[in-house]
Amino acid sequence: MSAENQEQRQLLQERPVVLVHRIPAFQLPFAGVRTHFTFFDPLLHSPESTQSFLSRHATAIRALLCVGPAPVTSETLDLLPALEIVVGSSAGLDHVDLQECRRRDILVTNAGAAFSEDVADYAVALLIDVLRSISGGDRFVRSRLWAKNGEYPLGSTLRGKRIGIVGLGSIGSEVAKRLVAFGCSIAYTSRRKKSAVSYPFHANVCDLAADSNVLIVCCSLSKETHHMINKDVMTALGKEGVIINVGRGALVDEKELVQFFMRGEIGGAGLDVFENEPNVPKELFTLDNVVLSPHVSVVTPESFAALEEVVIGNLEAFFSNKPLLSPVQLD
Repeated sequence: MSAENQEQRQLLQERPVVLVHRIPAFQLPFAGVRTHFTFFDPLLHSPESTQSFLSRHATAIRALLCVGPAPVTSETLDLLPALEIVVGSSAGLDHVDLQECRRRDILVTNAGAAFSEDVADYAVALLIDVLRSISGGDRFVRSRLWAKNGEYPLGSTLRGKRIGIVGLGSIGSEVAKRLVAFGCSIAYTSRRKKSAVSYPFHANVCDLAADSNVLIVCCSLSKETHHMINKDVMTALGKEGVIINVGRGALVDEKELVQFFMRGEIGGAGLDVFENEPNVPKELFTLDNVVLSPHVSVVTPESFAALEEVVIGNLEAFFSNKPLLSPVQLD
């Protein structure tokens, strides 16, 4: 046995084994977790060595660390008969087969509140940009149109806007807190009414849209929420209405949204997520009342540091038989 194999066997005996599940575009970003656990990352090995590792150690792998949007399907779970927990590194888990995890009694965690404050900041920034046309004004100046065309068109104030939040979880709650400070009124819709908050609750998103100037979408994506921002919702929101999406692209019917813009039947949008990333509808590129962002609302060093704490905390809690930091309710 080589010295490398001896060292690996010793590590497997000394520290819990965690299998890394990721797509090539995503690296394992958590330096700290490597000192706590023994990780096996199949993308760093040949298919033969991965198959060999799983054939020898699959029954010892109780934890799967899912980095980014790597799909966790029933086929993935079939390879890991001893799996007890999927530790997610994102807030949304539409890439994980939660029903199958529930059927197999596999625990699931997500990023918890690690991203909430930075995503909330970004949602508010997108809204201000749309209302005041900051990005459009920047293009106006850079194109030397200021001297040629004169004054730039008026924007709209944030103060006093009626904000409808779709999904009042940890992100939505942080968004509400920030917008209250701007003098906005808040209403929301969620899977259920929150007894601990005083904001008006709407049982469906159409009613919320009809009572709002702005919809901020920050709920999770599921079969039930797919295209929940549809033609009826956009119509209810009205010609001056604004949509901000920092959740998942497929929460909004993107083709319908494009048609509303082409007909001038909606006021603006700030979009950090899209249905078919990184592809964005070309019709949106020339519109100054649309702000486009490359799915970066969570991307700050501070968010990743907070995420590392959550990931380590969940793994440590699991292997110590203690309560998880950010468990997902599989109902």
